[in-house]
Amino acid sequence: MCNPNAKLLDNLFDAAPVASTRDGFGEALLALGESNKDVVVVCADLAESTRVLPFKEKYPNRYVEVGVAEQNLAGVAAGLAAYGKIPFIASYATFSPGRNNEQIRTAISLNNVPVKVCGMHAGVSVGPDGATHQALEDIALMRVQPNMTVISPCDAEEARKATLAAAAYDGPVYLRFSREKSNGITTTETPFAIGKAQVLWAGEQPQVAVFATGPLVFAALAAAKQVEGECSVSIINIATIKPLDREAIITAATQTGAVVTVEEHQIAGGLGSAIAELLAETHPVPVEFVGMRDQFGQSGTPEELLRHYHMDAASIARAIQKVYTRKTTTV
Repeated sequence: MCNPNAKLLDNLFDAAPVASTRDGFGEALLALGESNKDVVVVCADLAESTRVLPFKEKYPNRYVEVGVAEQNLAGVAAGLAAYGKIPFIASYATFSPGRNNEQIRTAISLNNVPVKVCGMHAGVSVGPDGATHQALEDIALMRVQPNMTVISPCDAEEARKATLAAAAYDGPVYLRFSREKSNGITTTETPFAIGKAQVLWAGEQPQVAVFATGPLVFAALAAAKQVEGECSVSIINIATIKPLDREAIITAATQTGAVVTVEEHQIAGGLGSAIAELLAETHPVPVEFVGMRDQFGQSGTPEELLRHYHMDAASIARAIQKVYTRKTTTV
């Protein structure tokens, strides 16, 4: 059944994109500055782009600018966390965790200190910035590290809640955010908890389970609309990629017998890999993967790039149809 706190699928597509997930992060960070004196921000010369600028302006004594030095970003934050602070470190995801992965591993994850690594401009939807700035490997880098929790919110409201939850979580967290504005899927009443998946839509007796993360959750919902009448689909929002909601994923895979994973990230090492690993161990079913297939991006508009790399709603619909055919075809 549908999550009663999610917008109805039929009404979801009327509204225009309103905000990016980085905007939800910035809103939550400002609120945390007021409610928790231990929250500090460390940035690598990208205060405006990462949406930490309002925090910097309101709480200058709790803001540290390290300049274009992402390795120092991680090291300084680890030291602050070791002395009781809750540091949020902000940069583009290609630089943090891309450039400073070793420092995050050794100073943050290994020591299990509560630094919140905030990677902005993730995915190809960064658009004209091109391959060098399109983070497509960051989930893989972070989910492989022991002690690290990995969160990829689907919209600005969920990003706000995820940021608040990360601040309260006693351990390192990677938060993945996008630049492009996206449609609001969840509401202020929609519950959020680290490690919990959410069924946003489920047709009657669903035949394919679609596990999606980040802003592409909206594209997955649009794909469900496209395949109406052909097969019944459930759309499950996987905001927390590590730890996975094992029970929810296994239950949906068991009920449907066919799975599609959707992410704006390399398939290798990302959400698709994580779910395939889980199902291979517990309940093997046919799986189709939507995401980047072992290649870098390029410059273009977000819409062009998502379509070109087969991560748009039409491509997700084709993946749904393909896995449904695989499930129903007798070999």
